[in-house]
Order: sequence, then structure tokens, then C-alpha cells
Amino acid sequence: MALLECRGHGLTEKPTVGGIYTVIQTKSKITVDEWGENYYMMGPYFEHNFKTQVEGCEPPNPAIRMAMDALIHNGCQVHFGRWLIEGSPYVILFDISSAAWNLDRWKEDLWQTCSIGLPYHDREANDSLILGSLIAWFFKELTDQLGDKPNVIGHFHEWQAGPGLILSRSRKIPMATVFTTHATLLGRYLCAGNIDFYNNLDKFNIDKEAGDRQIYHRYCLERAAVHCAHVFTTVSQITAVEANHMLHRKPDVVTPNGLNVKKFSAMHEFQNLHATSKARIQEFVRGHFYGHLDFNLEKTLFFFIAGRYEFSNKGADIFLESLSRLNYLLRVHRNDVTVVVFFIMPAKTNNFNVESLKGQAVRKQLWDTAHSVKEKFGKKLYDALLKGQIPDMNSILDRDDFTIMKRAIYATEVLNPFSDCSVYSKQ
Repeated sequence: MALLECRGHGLTEKPTVGGIYTVIQTKSKITVDEWGENYYMMGPYFEHNFKTQVEGCEPPNPAIRMAMDALIHNGCQVHFGRWLIEGSPYVILFDISSAAWNLDRWKEDLWQTCSIGLPYHDREANDSLILGSLIAWFFKELTDQLGDKPNVIGHFHEWQAGPGLILSRSRKIPMATVFTTHATLLGRYLCAGNIDFYNNLDKFNIDKEAGDRQIYHRYCLERAAVHCAHVFTTVSQITAVEANHMLHRKPDVVTPNGLNVKKFSAMHEFQNLHATSKARIQEFVRGHFYGHLDFNLEKTLFFFIAGRYEFSNKGADIFLESLSRLNYLLRVHRNDVTVVVFFIMPAKTNNFNVESLKGQAVRKQLWDTAHSVKEKFGKKLYDALLKGQIPDMNSILDRDDFTIMKRAIYATEVLNPFSDCSVYSKQ
């Protein structure tokens, strides 16, 4: 039995970031362990990514090679190799640009098959159709070569991979199909539009909402893929409810996203990694809040939120509201715990934050000074202990040591962006 996993997400950009990419990448090791050389990943070909992330090699199965050659001999480029990530899964990558000359013919084929038309200006939808047509073509050649055995399972992720599933089913290719949505297409758009989405799921006119946002053809591809798949899955219970309303099919299986914690099974290694990472975060905070650091870092909680720079869609609004309520409770109960929050969201930036860099420079300069004095202190203490003496702690630091420390403090006042600030409130 062979499992081929198809991902269309990120067709018009470098497919190296994003939640879906991360999900598929991080589960590759355990999937390869279970399926071995019968597991293949499929997706679009990008020359730069192939050169830096894939080791080209020959397919272990002759049927794969023959199916690839059938496309290559018809002018469509297909590449094979091992993805250089944990598990080293095989990848079959299709060069969309090499097959773009077939677009009009494949659009007509899609229309004749399921009455879905794609506008000429939607490049991502057009690329999805080219990729899907290549994948369906590949599956046809592969199953012809394999005959009755082994069985083939195609697992498709997101609407961009939908055309491959739709065409495979319409051509009655003998294979099992699975479609997974990580969030419905229309749901993404509605959530981004500051709408009370989940409390109004049953009230939306789905066709109208998709049409108003000019994504009706994409929505049709997604819905058709959902209903064509033998098995439909989502990644959470709330997404299952969303899919039932948006796509009119209840998921057969919910496969929650998660982390592979097996790599942290050696507790002492995990604790060492945790301590090292925590120390680095604390050092950053010391520099960032230099001049305002009136809280105990040992009684500080660090919270993180990460994702696309979408205020509502990624839950930043809910996160901020929860922080506001937490801050109120900490003040009411006079709790001495401090919370430092990191928002990690890629966004357009023009330059570094100069004031933050100044704070980090101050911290580094003070650390270097403290380290230098510590070395001298340690040597004098060691010499005294060798002589069987307990040194006088008031005299172990000489005048030069105090001069160095004072000079460091005076020098940092020039860099300190908060040197004229004397009052700071965490609330």
C-alpha cells in the first residue's frame, strides 16, 4: 500500500512558512517510520527550494519512475528526491510553469467535469488547477503501472490541492482519497472581517458570502473536493462544526494538530534546554526593559502568541482581552507575579527599534564589566582560600574595581533611553 500526500498550500509563494506547512513537516518522521518507502509527499516545484532543501535521487519504485517519465515525455517537468528534514521523506514535485500551456484545455476539462469555471486573473486558482491536473495525470499513470497492487491512497490538504482530488475521482482512478481542511476558506475570510463567526454559523448565506468576496470559484473547488473524497477530515472539533455548516459535510475523522513530544522523552535534556532558553529570554528582557526593570525575573511568566499578522483571524484580539482581565486580577489580589508577552507576527518593518538596541547595548556593557570584576574577585578569593584564610569581603574589591564599575554606570547613562525616567508602573 502506498500513501501519497498532496499539498497545494503556498502555490504562488515560497512554501516554507505557515501553519499547514509546519503541520505536514513535523509529522513526517513518524509517518516515514510507519510507512517507510511507501510514503511520498507531493507538491509544486520551486527551483531555489529544491536546490537548498531537497537531495535529488532516483525513485525506489520503478512504477513511480515510469509515471514521472510519462509526464516528462509530454513536456511537463517532474522532480524527485528526499526532503532534507527529519525522516527524509520522498518528495515528488511538479513544475507548474512547464505545464502552463495546458491551462485553457484543463479549464475546459474542469468545466465539463463539474461546472466550475476559474477567472483568468486568479493566478493561485489557475496554478491549483495546473498542479491538480498534473497530479491526477500522475495518479492515472501510476495506477496503470501498478495494476491491482499495491493499493494507493491520496491525501489532499486544503482547497489548493482540491482539483487533483476532483479530477482523480471524476476519471475513476482506482485509488482511495482523503481530504483535510485545516480551516474552511470562507471561514478564514469571514473571521478576518471582524464578524461574530461561530455564533452565527447557521445564519450565513454561504453562496452569497463567497460571491461578495469574489472567491466563489475557490469555495466551489473546496466543497467539491470535500464531497468527492472517500474520507473527509479536519484538525479540531470547532473546525468540524465550521466545516459542517460551510461545506455541508460532517467530517469522518478529527485528527488534532499537536507537537511530537517524543523527542523530549529524556527529561534531563528537556530541562537543560528549558533552562538555557529561559536564561536567553531573561537576558533579552533585562536589556529591553533597562531603566524600567523593577520586577523580579524569577517571578515572571512569559507568554507567546504567534501567527500571521491578522488581528482577529489569529486571535490577537481575544488574547489582548484575556491579558487585560489577567492584569486586573493581579492588581486586585496584589500578586507580585509579572507577565511579559511576546507577539511574534511577521509584518512589514522599516528598521530596527533603536531604543531597544540601546537597551541591549547597555545590558551587554554592564554584563562585560560585571564579568571582568567577577574574574578578579574569584582569583583573589581562590588565593586566600589556598592560604587557609577567609578574606575580608569589604576589602577584596579594591579602588580600581569600584572605579571600573562606576565608569560603566556613567557610560551607560549616555546610552540609556530611560535615563530621565524615574517612575514606572507595571499597571
